[in-house]
Formats: sequence, structure tokens, C-alpha cells
Amino acid sequence: MLVAVGGKQGKHQDGWTVESSLDELGQLVATAGGEVVGRVIQHLSHPSPTSYLGKGKLQELQARQGEVGYNTVIFDDELSPRQQSNLEELLKVKVLDRTALILDIFAQRARTREAELQVKLAQLVYLLPRLAGQWSHLERLGGGIGTRGPGEAQIETDRRLIRDRISRLRRELEVVRRQRALYRTKRQETGVPVVALVGYTNAGKSTLFNALTRAEVFVENRLFATLDPTTRQLRLPGGKKALLTDTVGFIRKLPHTLIAAFRATLEELEEAHLLLNVVDITHPSAPQQNQTVEKTLEELGLAGKPRLLVLNKVDLLAGPRDDLEGWAREDTVLISAAQGWGLDRLLELIAQKLQPQPPVHFL
Repeated sequence: MLVAVGGKQGKHQDGWTVESSLDELGQLVATAGGEVVGRVIQHLSHPSPTSYLGKGKLQELQARQGEVGYNTVIFDDELSPRQQSNLEELLKVKVLDRTALILDIFAQRARTREAELQVKLAQLVYLLPRLAGQWSHLERLGGGIGTRGPGEAQIETDRRLIRDRISRLRRELEVVRRQRALYRTKRQETGVPVVALVGYTNAGKSTLFNALTRAEVFVENRLFATLDPTTRQLRLPGGKKALLTDTVGFIRKLPHTLIAAFRATLEELEEAHLLLNVVDITHPSAPQQNQTVEKTLEELGLAGKPRLLVLNKVDLLAGPRDDLEGWAREDTVLISAAQGWGLDRLLELIAQKLQPQPPVHFL
């Protein structure tokens, strides 16, 4: 059982409230197999550099332990190694942050060798600066006669072992990256355009992928159900063909260690001729989720990539479509991937977007 802790008062710069952000954190906890039994919200303008929470909130959190008997506290922001170590010392329970939780979910969801390598790398990069408070119960990553220098402290041995393993994982992932690049080069030689699905996690990308390609990609109503990119042939109106790629979903505060580790996977987006930005229009934070996707694409250098805005799950809208106000813009299509609504129109728009543009002549 866990207590979720969020910081800052009012709305964040990206439009999320503390409450909505904690709601999402609760979904992440459920995805990881946990249960949130309470919340604490910190109203300080700046978190304490030593313990994130102020003295009063720490006392409140300690009092909650007697009330609900939690064994873990999870923070909605990433904690520094110092903050995490101090909090565990004060609270006498396991303390996690949002980054550790997302890494744990990715580790659970990893199915292929590539995904496992990516997640392991991200976990080790995250763990390395936090080793001082965890080395005593760290699972040994190696060892044996001759692996420790004279007088070398245990923590230094573990740091060296982790750095060595990080180097090995990066070399293995570089091989994967080159293999993917070779595959993309061969794919480009065929002249078949590539369309990639992007969007917030659990927006329905994999359901749409299955509906358009008749594939059987794993679908579940949970965050990060799919980690590995999958590509299938897509038939367009007029007999034309394209390749459709399903990729990992984005989320607010996506750990930078994951973005770096999944570089080979995300390079699939760079090669795409068109992005389909899938939005769960029924989600109460749909505008904020879409803003997160746009910001992530910008950080990846993909802001100028041609795209279509695909508003999914319209079959679940109740009453008049007031929820669609503010979404009316060019290159937008309403669909229900689960029901198959609007897919013909979507395919027509994809075909139009992929048509070669006539040259522009200036007088």
C-alpha cells in the first residue's frame, strides 16, 4: 500500500493540476500492481532540497502511517539521491519517485531482447547516482576473485560494476541501432512511405494499429501496454500501400534516461513520412496530454514532421459533442478504433497527405 505525494499549488506550467497529476500517478501505481491509500500535497513554492517536504508535511506523512499502514511513499516528481535517502531515513519505509515507478512498469512490460536492454540501461543510469543509499542491499551484478582492488570500498566496487554494465548495454544497443538503420535503409529503397502512430500512453494507438492492419498487437487498458515498435503493411484507397508503425506511448515527465535508452526505437519516428497523433478525446486531461505529446515531439526534433490529429474513442462521448470544442482544426479526423468508425476517412486523409506535392514555381 502506498501514499502518493504531489508538489506545487494550483496548475503546473503545462496546464496539469496537482490533483490530475496525482490521478495519473495513481494509474501508474495500479499498472505496476500497487494500491494508493492516501495523498499528501505539498504547497511550498519550492521543494526542500534535503527532504522535498517541509517539516509540517513530514509530520503529517508520518502520522498517516499509523492511520493507513502504508509501506511505500511515492513522489510525483523525481527526487534527488539526497532527498530520497533522507526521506527513507526519516519515514523508515521505501521511498520511490515517478521516474522509478515508470522504469519499473517498463521493466514489467519488456518482452523482447531489445526492450529488455533499453530498460536495463535506463534503470542502471538512474540507479548509479543513488547507489550510496542502496548499495548494502543491491543485488550483485558480478564479482569473483580479482574483481576488487586493494582497499576498495564496497560501494566503489558496485559503482565500477554498474558503469561496466552500462558500457556493455550501450554497445549492445548500438548494434541494435545499426541493425534498425540498415533495415530502414532497405525499406526506403522500396519507395513505400512510412506512417507512424504517436500519442499519449493508453490513447488507443495499438487498437487503431490492429484495426487498420488487421494485426494482433497486444492491447490492454493499462498504461504502456506496448513498448516494442511493430510495423505492418497498410492498404490505402486507390490500391496504394504504406507501412504503419506502432511505437511506445508518451507520458508527462517521461524520464530522460528512458528517452535516451529508447533512441533506437524512437528513430523510427524520424524516418516516418507522416505521424498520426492519436488522442483519447474522452480523457479529462486530453488537451494537456496532447500538449505533452507535442512537447515531446519538439524535444525529439520532430515538430515539423507532417501529421494528422486523430481524435479517438468518440463512441464513448456522452450527449452533444461539447468535448470537441477547441479541437476543430485542419487535418483532424474523428474515429473510434474499437468500433471501426471513421477509419475510411482516416485512410483517405493519409493517402492525401502522402501524395507527392507539386513543385512550386515562382515568377
